[in-house]
Amino acid sequence: MIILSTIKLFIVNNIEKYVTINSLTKIMRPPIIDSNSDKSKQPFKIAMSEDDVLRQIEQAVIDHRLPPGTKLKEVQLAEVFGVKRGTIRKVLARLAYSRLVDQLPNRGASVAKPSVKEGRDLFSTRRVLETAIIQALVPQIEKTHIQQLRQMLDQEQKAYEVDNSKLALSLSVDFHRQLAKMNGNRVLEEYLNDIIRRTPLVILTHLSADPQSRCRNQEHAAIVDAIEVGDAKKAARIMNQHLLHIENRIEYKSEDPQPDLATLLLSS
Repeated sequence: MIILSTIKLFIVNNIEKYVTINSLTKIMRPPIIDSNSDKSKQPFKIAMSEDDVLRQIEQAVIDHRLPPGTKLKEVQLAEVFGVKRGTIRKVLARLAYSRLVDQLPNRGASVAKPSVKEGRDLFSTRRVLETAIIQALVPQIEKTHIQQLRQMLDQEQKAYEVDNSKLALSLSVDFHRQLAKMNGNRVLEEYLNDIIRRTPLVILTHLSADPQSRCRNQEHAAIVDAIEVGDAKKAARIMNQHLLHIENRIEYKSEDPQPDLATLLLSS
């Protein structure tokens, strides 16, 4: 009986471990579909560098696949990415430095949960940076830039139409990043990217699911319209109002009970 109980316990523990790790793999990066096969390839089979792991976790935060407060356990992440725990430890330290992760003594690491004040400060800073980017961009804008921005808006609108809010929000972030890239000022672009990485956490923590609380596609279109006709002041004003609208809606939101990691990841 003792031997049977031991075997049963071993099987249960390993099943739970497999479920958690396999689920974490799915949420960190969706399966890659081979057009010549009906089967999904398992991700992360190739060796990953520290920077690769960092980018994967950052993108999972931006895509809203890792909600604020999610525990990030070294052992699970190491197995998912196929790297050593030392690599994961370095990645988590870098994420903590960029404020995407909270690290507390004896409590481990978790996805950061920005305060209301921090959230408002981030959007206030974005308003300063992005209006400056717009004003510098308009005099040097090219037709190919406008075409590219229009294509991005079309993709964003289609995502909203099929109710794919995660994709729409990701495309919305890309729109703001693209404006900074087109501007050509690498310093401004880097500053903005550092802040944009953190704003999805603000949205998830303090904004409701109401679409009015998020980036609005029609305002993006109005910004592009103003840029196209060379009206820098109007484009900057719309951008400022666009971000201020979100900033003003940031408020304390009561938390739902946080499920355990396995439950959270299986629901993705």
